[in-house]
Amino acid sequence: MSQPDPDAWRTQVRQWLATVLEPARSPESAGEAADLAVFHNLPEDEERLLLERCRAYQRARFDAGYQALTLPTDKGGAGLTAAHVAVFTQEESAFEVPPSTELISVTVRLVAMAVSLFGTAGQLRDHARAFLRTDLLACQLFSEPGAGSDLAAVRTRARQDRDGDDWVIDGQKVWTSGAQFADYGLLLARTDPDVVKQAGITAFLVPMDAPGVEVRPIRQMSGGASFNEVFLSGVRVPDRLRIGRPGQGWEVATTTLAFERTASGSGNRRKGGTFTDVLALARSLGRTSDPLVRQRLADLYVRAALRAATVDRVARTSAAGGRPGPEASLTKLMASDLLTRTGQVATELMGARISADTGEPGTFAWTQHLLGAPGYRLAGGTDQIQRNLIGERVLKLPPEPRVDRAPFSQLPGN
Repeated sequence: MSQPDPDAWRTQVRQWLATVLEPARSPESAGEAADLAVFHNLPEDEERLLLERCRAYQRARFDAGYQALTLPTDKGGAGLTAAHVAVFTQEESAFEVPPSTELISVTVRLVAMAVSLFGTAGQLRDHARAFLRTDLLACQLFSEPGAGSDLAAVRTRARQDRDGDDWVIDGQKVWTSGAQFADYGLLLARTDPDVVKQAGITAFLVPMDAPGVEVRPIRQMSGGASFNEVFLSGVRVPDRLRIGRPGQGWEVATTTLAFERTASGSGNRRKGGTFTDVLALARSLGRTSDPLVRQRLADLYVRAALRAATVDRVARTSAAGGRPGPEASLTKLMASDLLTRTGQVATELMGARISADTGEPGTFAWTQHLLGAPGYRLAGGTDQIQRNLIGERVLKLPPEPRVDRAPFSQLPGN
């Protein structure tokens, strides 16, 4: 099927957006302070209201055919190109899009995509569509307390019962965003301890209300509880909720993480303060005539512009078939670095003002950015992991010597 011309399609997108959203307003014109938090720190009732606002927009977008734009049509997507994604993102930025949450992003951009690519026909029908439309919400059960950045070192175990109908899962996951609101969790478990660790992992969709699943919130230093620990004790999961073949979990995981890095680095959703916010702060403090301040602002602006250009370039060269390539690590690394530098410049501008709430607008609020930015350097893989991926898979440099893993070319999916 021929692709619609991006320019003509742009007009169609703009007209549709105007029917479901209001034109964007600047915080100044609306009389509101910018949201500088990297992660949401909302009470549970406010978080639920925000989720419903987000879901209403995601459902309208799905029903209009604008969800999962690059996913092949036979997988439930629109089958369009990265150029169409860029067009949609540009047009969407001109409207008041409901502020998204980590759980919405994980559901639509990560779990839905993984199930669409690796799921059975029944899973595409019963789950992938529901995730893309946010009729069901899903969290990501990957990280574990003892694994650190080594995702393949998962200790959560899954064993089949005697009749082979169910899997019994025992283990613990950590840093799970939105687990308290999710219907399902995409979980990695070790199903074969006798093979190289990357080859002995299987992926499952776990109902979060299943007996044996316990969710405990983690209080963050910023005051919120966006993340959770999830304990699994004898949780029975039917084999029909296994994603991919037994032992294919590493391929499912790496594909899902590539989507996560693409989403984290894309800039489609505001995370923390931006260059525009730092510039407004400098103006409000009367610091824009200082040559050193101007130099710092110029550096931040250039880095923001370079990141935007890199995001566009990576999007246009992403792998075919709806799967992102390892280049997504570039945009994730740049996004983390830009968040950190943005907070540093804001801190230099304010000095002691950032340590206490003096009532001055747009000052103490930057603490939400400063306390959240370090977490973004860990989410989706640490900065060090991103550099390894860039070096080995983008630049094709020799990999680090490791005795505990198979060569990359021998891993499932490669």
